[in-house]
Amino acid sequence: MSAELANWAGNLRFRARRVHRPTTLDEMRAVVAGADHVRALGTRHSFSDIADTAADLVSLEDMPPVTTVDVRNATVTVGGGVPYARLARELHAAGFALPNMASLPHISVAGSCATGTHGSGVRNTILAGSVRSLELVTAGGELVTVRRDDPDFAGMPVNLGALGVVTSLTLDVEPAYEVSTTVYLDLPIRAGLDHFRELMSDAHSVCLFTDWKAPVFNQVWVMARTDDPEPKSPGREWFSATAATRDLHPVSTRSAAACTRQRGVLGPWHTRLPHFRPEFTPSSGEELQSEYAVPAGHAVAALEALGEIAEVIHPVLQICEVRTVAADEFWLSPAYGTDVVTIHFTWIPDADPVRRTIHAVEASLEPFRARPHWAKLTAMPPERVRDLFPRLADFRALAHRYDPGGKFRNDFTDRYLGPAARRGGHGDGGSR
Repeated sequence: MSAELANWAGNLRFRARRVHRPTTLDEMRAVVAGADHVRALGTRHSFSDIADTAADLVSLEDMPPVTTVDVRNATVTVGGGVPYARLARELHAAGFALPNMASLPHISVAGSCATGTHGSGVRNTILAGSVRSLELVTAGGELVTVRRDDPDFAGMPVNLGALGVVTSLTLDVEPAYEVSTTVYLDLPIRAGLDHFRELMSDAHSVCLFTDWKAPVFNQVWVMARTDDPEPKSPGREWFSATAATRDLHPVSTRSAAACTRQRGVLGPWHTRLPHFRPEFTPSSGEELQSEYAVPAGHAVAALEALGEIAEVIHPVLQICEVRTVAADEFWLSPAYGTDVVTIHFTWIPDADPVRRTIHAVEASLEPFRARPHWAKLTAMPPERVRDLFPRLADFRALAHRYDPGGKFRNDFTDRYLGPAARRGGHGDGGSR
């Protein structure tokens, strides 16, 4: 490599001996076929070592940014390396929309789906829930298409990069719609928890933010579609929060210049559902992140447990965000088999105190079977993580079938998929 390559937060330096940037599908197939070990590299927004390798990295950033809308079938086919921001603009121009987006629009479609990334909303699944089919380059350079009716499909969209390089995906779309975002301030945590399901169900997407300094949700972001019933929460007695009179960053001491428009001003779906604007890249970066998906039935108890260690969390926290995700059938999804509430922590960029606090957070959440986000930081023992995903053994078998020689394996997959993933006998430069 001509220069050291890091993730966007700078907490991870990639060890790869070579980074390939093919510009055509044939070049991509040749790179994969010719490599001993290789991992796909997305937009480098992961905080974990999921994409790291001591061997070869292959980037999709120079591949053709295909975006093809099929009006008749209400789908869009998009190159795996395309960021959601670009996809959304082109999709909206054609009169269509995605059902949801993540808080950052900068992330790539393939990478987001592979790691189980999500937005918020009790009726909204992870982003991979829109995948109707995907195309991937397998270990021998073959091009394989897998569709929703394939018996192994549930193991494919959230794949940790262990099956091959996903070069394109076909997603379900719907007619374009408009959204308004209203931010409310200082909702007492007790009021929010006492009416939690009602609050989180009140609009298409609801997000709660707290810094755990005081027992309040500092901000409540309510994102309402114009084709849904009008949110009721501001008029409820229990909702004692007040509407913000200016646009805000989730970390209220920061400028809102990077954030999407608020104060109830209507706008196209893709300019409201993310928290941040695509022209600000990255939106921050000086941070570390971890996230946990708790079964929805345990969410209130889990948040109460975190409140008991608020004095431990607050000193190293920038902001904590609470969102909802609907259940799905994807084997490695954080919402596999159950509706979940995700609790996301944006920490200060100081690894040692953050690591200690992550241990405390995970100890508090342990009784609730909280699943860690694959692309964020965690201190959970690998055997604990494996226990939290009941179809992980099925995925391990699927990975061995698609990649029997372990070409796409790395330290991350060895750690979480377990010893069976090591069949093939090749190393990745040693565990860390």
